[in-house]
Amino acid sequence: MPESFRGGCSFGAAQDLGLLRSLPIWVNLRRIIAQAIKFLGFLLSFADTVRLLSLAAIWGGSFLFMRVAAPVLGPAFLMEGRVFFAASFLLVLALVLKKRHEIFKHWKHFFIMGLFNCALPWYLFGQAALKLTTAQLSIINALAPLFAFVIGLVMRTDKLESKRAIGLLLGILGVAVLFGNLDSTGGAADIASVLMATGASFAYGIATSYTKAVKGLEPFHNALGSLWMASFILLPTLFFVPIRGVVTTTVVLATLAIGIVCSGIAFLIYFKLIKNVGASSALTVSFLIPVFSMLFGVIFLHEIVTLRTIVGMLIILVGTALVTGFSARGLIGAKRPAS
Repeated sequence: MPESFRGGCSFGAAQDLGLLRSLPIWVNLRRIIAQAIKFLGFLLSFADTVRLLSLAAIWGGSFLFMRVAAPVLGPAFLMEGRVFFAASFLLVLALVLKKRHEIFKHWKHFFIMGLFNCALPWYLFGQAALKLTTAQLSIINALAPLFAFVIGLVMRTDKLESKRAIGLLLGILGVAVLFGNLDSTGGAADIASVLMATGASFAYGIATSYTKAVKGLEPFHNALGSLWMASFILLPTLFFVPIRGVVTTTVVLATLAIGIVCSGIAFLIYFKLIKNVGASSALTVSFLIPVFSMLFGVIFLHEIVTLRTIVGMLIILVGTALVTGFSARGLIGAKRPAS
């Protein structure tokens, strides 16, 4: 083909392209493509939102399953079942995905994580679940970041800023509001349950502070190792804390659910969220757990939610937000981590 002809074709094509760009249909097409890209981004955000809400519902449901199974199994057998089923689920998954475990190599690290992030808090929550409602358990659970902050102050890894100090005071006020009438409505057993649940939250705070101080492993290996170590830590309690009642199918299903779903599958969803939206955005789940837990308690156990409970929850969550530096506005504007 002659160069002049090819050049003429190129010039003609350029004119045609310029004419095409000026047509309304081309403008509309560009708008449609731009909207499609935005919609695709919305879908991705929507998927993470579903994961976030699912995780909050699953972890909120864990307190429901505690309330169902603890009066029958007792805290020892219930929590040993939880860690064993969760660890077994992750081990099978590791074998399927051909992931190498490092349980023996880092056993000291897994012992600390298994004790303070699984065995101790779960046992204490299991004992507290004999008296406290699902709403009360989940609200006390939201105190963990406040305890982590206090530990950071003692260890001099955190600074006492005015905003965080106010958050800490609000957390204390929220607990006072939540359980201010305990002497008139409950007794020594209920007070002991509150202390146990608070101790569980404090254990989570220790685990949080520890993970900040040491170089962590891959989250999957951390979960697998700490769960297996927790199962060995809790094993001796089975000889001292017996089963309290007749084990029914409902109790067995609740134990399987709290182990496989609320621990095993929940860990996987949480790790996926951290990868997609970042750890700070994934922290949003902490503020949603009490809402789902309260809802489940009302629907399935016919628990009564008082105004005191709602006000106490809101005060504690605001305090937690101040201590952790959580910002809903910052969450909306946050960028997704690079994959």
